[in-house]
Amino acid sequence: MDATRRGFLTTAVTAVGVAATQNLARPDDDEHNRTNKTVPPEDTMISTRLTKRFGIRHPIVSAPMASVAGGALAVAVSRAGGLGLVGGGYAGSVGGGIDLEAELARAKSGKFGVGFITWGLTRAPEILTKALQYSPLCVLLSFGDPRPFAAQIRNAGAALICQVQFLSQVDMALEAGATAVVVQGNEAGGHGATDRSTFPFVPEAADYLKQRSPKTLLLAAGGVADGRGLAAALMLGADGVLVGTRLWASAEALTPKAHTDKAIGKSGDSTIRTKVLDALRGVPWPREYSFRFLKNKLTDEWADRDAEAFRAFGTLSEKYAQARAQNDLDTVAVICGEAVGLLKDRPSAESIVHSMATQAAALLRNGGKLKFPL
Repeated sequence: MDATRRGFLTTAVTAVGVAATQNLARPDDDEHNRTNKTVPPEDTMISTRLTKRFGIRHPIVSAPMASVAGGALAVAVSRAGGLGLVGGGYAGSVGGGIDLEAELARAKSGKFGVGFITWGLTRAPEILTKALQYSPLCVLLSFGDPRPFAAQIRNAGAALICQVQFLSQVDMALEAGATAVVVQGNEAGGHGATDRSTFPFVPEAADYLKQRSPKTLLLAAGGVADGRGLAAALMLGADGVLVGTRLWASAEALTPKAHTDKAIGKSGDSTIRTKVLDALRGVPWPREYSFRFLKNKLTDEWADRDAEAFRAFGTLSEKYAQARAQNDLDTVAVICGEAVGLLKDRPSAESIVHSMATQAAALLRNGGKLKFPL
């Protein structure tokens, strides 16, 4: 590589770093200095608008994964310096799921939030009232219109976080008065959209918010599983990240061991995003959303048969329930994102948060010193 090219790349790296730090808290902030005096050197902090707004040490929020993110996971993430969210899922409107009130009670020992699938909550709005009685720091809503619930959330003293899958949904989140917007790329596990990927979505949303609502925080979701993903998201203009798959495979998650055993060692190529499973099991998801999980015999048979699956809506609901009871993973979805390829183990959530933060801090600190080979 010639000197001109090396100089250009070094300048580009420096420029990106400067642009990214516009969302970071200034190092001379009083709060930043006061907090850093009390934190051991090995516990490297990254101070952003997100950490300052929620009083946390690391810009890492755990995704409120339905049936997976219980109180123990939320407590562990918050104890590690992030912000843990309990998964309220469909608010009980579809059946199954965790005992939400029991898990919220477990989470109350520290900072925590709760998240819901919005169209499910619309069917059981009383669940939000019950959840707010536990004084969550925030409520995350995704997959539907958050505006009908916004006033109730604010009046309870909680911050509203809205997850979106399309740029066109950001205005609805702003109208709801969202403190933060999460942009979810299609790399994410579980439900999401097919259209947008995280890497271009985050900076586009950052530019959009800068013009329309510069005080609104931005979080990135989809494919973030280590410090590299966290550093990249911050460099792209996010204030923090929402982490699913990596924490799905943590010791405190409610994920069945058989599921993580099957997932560890797989690559991102082993996942599929499809609408057929929801159709066959009879869960009425809006058509714009699909479902990412590990490929299995069911998807091998149905992956390219969307229209037929919708015509057969709900015909496999009984078989699917039986397969779940029998832990038949040839039929049941093992729900994880493309980041499954980065999973090697199932450690504690605390170690995951610390590792992500430490690695990201090192990368951001040394990013301007990159050397390129000749």
